[in-house]
Amino acid sequence: MLSARIDRRSVICGAAGLGALSALGGLFPGWAMAGTAGAAEGPGVLSGERIRIDIGHSPVTIGGRSGHAITANGTMPGPLVRLKQGQHVRLSVANGLNEDTSIHWHGLIVPFQYDGVPGISFPGIKPGRVFDYEFPIRQAGTYWYHSHSNMQEAMGLFGPIVIDPAGSDPVGYDREHVILLSDWSSVHPHMQLRRLKQMGGYYNRQKQTLGSLLAGKDQGLSERMDWGKMRMDPTDISDVTGSTYSYLINGHDNAGNWTGLFVPGERVRLRFINASSMTNFNVRLPGLSMTVVQADGQDVEPVETDEFQIAIAETYDVIVQPEKAEAIAIIAEAIDRSGLCRATLAPQIGMVASMVPLRARPLLVMKDMGMDMSGMDMASGTLDLSAPAAAPAKGGAHGAMKMRDKSLAPPGVRMGPGVATLSAAPADRLGDRPTGLETVDHRVLTYADLKALVPGPDRRAPGRELEVHLTANMERYMWSFDGVKLSENPEPLAFRHNERVRVTLINDTMMPHPIHLHGHFFELVNGAEEKQPRKHTVNVLPGGKASFDLTADALGDWAFHCHMLLHMHAGMFRVVTVRNAEGAA
Repeated sequence: MLSARIDRRSVICGAAGLGALSALGGLFPGWAMAGTAGAAEGPGVLSGERIRIDIGHSPVTIGGRSGHAITANGTMPGPLVRLKQGQHVRLSVANGLNEDTSIHWHGLIVPFQYDGVPGISFPGIKPGRVFDYEFPIRQAGTYWYHSHSNMQEAMGLFGPIVIDPAGSDPVGYDREHVILLSDWSSVHPHMQLRRLKQMGGYYNRQKQTLGSLLAGKDQGLSERMDWGKMRMDPTDISDVTGSTYSYLINGHDNAGNWTGLFVPGERVRLRFINASSMTNFNVRLPGLSMTVVQADGQDVEPVETDEFQIAIAETYDVIVQPEKAEAIAIIAEAIDRSGLCRATLAPQIGMVASMVPLRARPLLVMKDMGMDMSGMDMASGTLDLSAPAAAPAKGGAHGAMKMRDKSLAPPGVRMGPGVATLSAAPADRLGDRPTGLETVDHRVLTYADLKALVPGPDRRAPGRELEVHLTANMERYMWSFDGVKLSENPEPLAFRHNERVRVTLINDTMMPHPIHLHGHFFELVNGAEEKQPRKHTVNVLPGGKASFDLTADALGDWAFHCHMLLHMHAGMFRVVTVRNAEGAA
């Protein structure tokens, strides 16, 4: 509920003062300071039954570039909120900005009125006001919080949440560190969006060139011509890139060298959170294997790997066990390879792990367009946007397609200027290595590797099925679900309370999309049967599809959106409504 008006000026001045110290003296919350012994009690950790978060302005300088941040309690990242499963908490959020704000508790199961999405679950927090979020803590695990207002998330308003289990923890460890990944630009996200509207590849500085063709790198001339006919760019992997972003670990860039301490032989739990606005990261600790023990805060059967891709809004907990007293690099590399961030695990302060070079920039292939290449004649079977519809492919199952032909629209998809492509034969890609990691010579985690530690609570078979298409016109930077963006007021996706539904997401674009459902966990249909992993976010690979089973057990209206912030803002967003049977559509 809204409480009495606070002194706006004092909040703004206090937050600005803390921000100035942060910019000049490197003030971070305790859990994010370089040289930390671990994420536990101490400065920058908020716990208990009453917690206050003050949102304000802060100037920051990162990588030699100055900018303006919106921060929680004067720091970026914000304080660590540490709670206990089974407790009750009141989180009072004070708005010291001159615009509305909000906090969404990402992945937490809360009553819908405290979910923190303006216009859906509450009206937002007006300038100079305090809003009290109050709810029981029903789960354990690694989560995070962020603003859901005016793209403030891209400007620094985010922080981690760790919830300790009520009983014994199935994961044994000696020490823990939070590893929060983010991207930072001094260019305001609204300006980024404007530039991408003007030119879809504005930030892509890795396009193929005549020089790379002559040098025999990347694609050959014939293949480039095929892609040119389709008006598509195989290097178009990330919209906003290292050309403007600094990539950060716990708020530190490479020069800042965030360092977490360990003692050789310890089992160290690393709680990875991707709080980026537009960047999926490939994560590895060169020379050291990782054992994944949680995904999106939910326990999974331990699985060992050498690298994993963490999509925006996902969390992964891993166990590492360094045996030697040496510096170990934590590498978070943008999936388009336009930049990376290196942090260090070390037995003592002052050690710096070796930097690694950026790997070669990946290229998209025909599979990323949702095309089954078996028996396909590339000379006549490409998806040619300029060709007439329905010409049969020579020796193959695919004909050339006129992609905006309304007769080709799947049921429920509205064709129009916002839909430039459709996946001709989308395949389930939950077992595929993610974008950019298809050919590396070590182990890579896939969704098919994940199994829940214990079976899910609802073992019913789905009573119905629902398809949702992820659609776009990438050249015009238009993003939507089923060809309709949020501003066009689409009907909510309606579910009956407690019904069991299989939802299949079909990606008709050539970019991966991390799709997040508020208020619920769903179970990925990945072949694990009764141990399908529970998640709140799934990264749908280009041209592919992903299915999950959902029990609609949370009454209310909930956000359902791509967690790439600019995609969400441009329209890839729907409302999910859960009603009792008499109120459902």
